[in-house]
Amino acid sequence: MRLFTRTRTTLAAALLSGVLALSGCSVLGEESGGSSRNSEQGKADADSAAGPGTDVPYDVVPLLKPDKKYFGAAVDGAPTSMKSVDTYTKMVGKQPNLIEYYAAWGDGFDATGVRNAWREGAMTLMSWEPFDTPVADIAAGESDAYIKEYATAVRKLNLPVVISFADEFNGHWEKWGTKDVTPKDYVAAWRHIHETFIDVGASNVIWAWSPNIVNPVKSVKLKPYYPGDAYVDWVGLIGYWTIEEDNAFDSVFGATRDQVRTFTKKPMILLETAAMAGERRRADIRNLFAGVTADDDMLGFIWFNHKKRADWRLEASPLALTEFKRLAADDSFGFDVRKP
Repeated sequence: MRLFTRTRTTLAAALLSGVLALSGCSVLGEESGGSSRNSEQGKADADSAAGPGTDVPYDVVPLLKPDKKYFGAAVDGAPTSMKSVDTYTKMVGKQPNLIEYYAAWGDGFDATGVRNAWREGAMTLMSWEPFDTPVADIAAGESDAYIKEYATAVRKLNLPVVISFADEFNGHWEKWGTKDVTPKDYVAAWRHIHETFIDVGASNVIWAWSPNIVNPVKSVKLKPYYPGDAYVDWVGLIGYWTIEEDNAFDSVFGATRDQVRTFTKKPMILLETAAMAGERRRADIRNLFAGVTADDDMLGFIWFNHKKRADWRLEASPLALTEFKRLAADDSFGFDVRKP
């Protein structure tokens, strides 16, 4: 088993910082793709011990459990274009610092999008979805050329990214869910992907293992699907407030959190959440912020601001949007990921 310790990266980054401090020289080169930095980006990268153009992998340790909460969003077109993020920022009064997007297995790495988000003080989280490739084939090495190419591109860019592979695996509704994939194959595929990234030096990834909340699939146990603490950095819970269920935070997330805590102490984040539009939405939003605030091991949340199966967009409920904006103003939510 090839395990990676982030201590080595942290030490190397510290040594590099010392060299820069003594010499006064910059080792920053041009970004991948040949585009030049604006002055703000150049300063942000120089403040990092490792970033684009350096030989030392970006040290993600400060981002694993920062002092403040992540304030994330999933919005149309981002991060390839940040216009919708800018619109969302104006709407809620605070800029998201974690941008979630979705990529199919086989897609290329969106280095441009990652850079776009980074320039605005946000990190990207990619939900990697193997729609047309069996998970067992990934585990067996049939996608190795693609994984290596992808991992190499991530390493070359050398900015922190979060990857969530085949989320909601404990549901029957996904092609990689319980109807088609065994826990053994899921774990094998996850570990194989992770090890390939480490083999090419792409340690600038935060790995988020992301089950759906267990409420609709109580018979499916999560532990058999867990790749192990050596392969996971965050547990990303996916769950929504719906009018059919009680809206207490623990009613939505408690059973899943408690089950996960029987086999890992990794920090958690609400990788995908929102509240159904309606009269109760303001109360749901209050419960969201209060629940995340109360749990020191809950890193934050990503609001799914899309109209998909239901209208989860905040703008669909003006009164609820006002409540969201009020609570988002709390200084404990949001920070510039370039300076955690």
